[in-house]
Amino acid sequence: MTSSALPSAPARPVTTAPVPAWARRTAAAVLWVSLPSALWRFAVMLGVPLGLADSEYDAMLVPGWGYLALPLLSVAQEALAFLTLGLVRPWGEVWPRWIPCLRGRRIPVPAAVVPAAVGALACTVYGVLFVWTTLHSDMAIIPWGEWVMTVCYVPMVAWGPLLAVVTTHYYRRRTRR
Repeated sequence: MTSSALPSAPARPVTTAPVPAWARRTAAAVLWVSLPSALWRFAVMLGVPLGLADSEYDAMLVPGWGYLALPLLSVAQEALAFLTLGLVRPWGEVWPRWIPCLRGRRIPVPAAVVPAAVGALACTVYGVLFVWTTLHSDMAIIPWGEWVMTVCYVPMVAWGPLLAVVTTHYYRRRTRR
């Protein structure tokens, strides 16, 4: 009787240096802080009454191009937030197998750090501008509608700083010798 060894399963991809749990949690938090505002825009598009006056819907081009722009903006926002996970996952260091011509090649550190740093800066500026405009705006919205919108958008203020922390960690982890 002969026995044959079963082929070993391919090893799970790992990062070049261990990623601490705090960095993984911080990267995941980006997805969660961006989600409420995306859901708010979907609610506007679907016609959920959010206490906005008709003039506010007109400003968002709803009905009209807003039916296209609002979901595209929400999907793009979540896709960009998802890319933050690449800073703590193996696919942020080596191109995945399913990408032709690049599969298996190392991702240069600047190719990840520069867009992430620009994104962190942009999100931080957006967060500051959001707070400023919210405090100084005169939207045609009833109080509970303004409360709902604020609750949905305030978490976005954390996106930039969270992304900056994860980007800094990625840079230090990948360039450590």
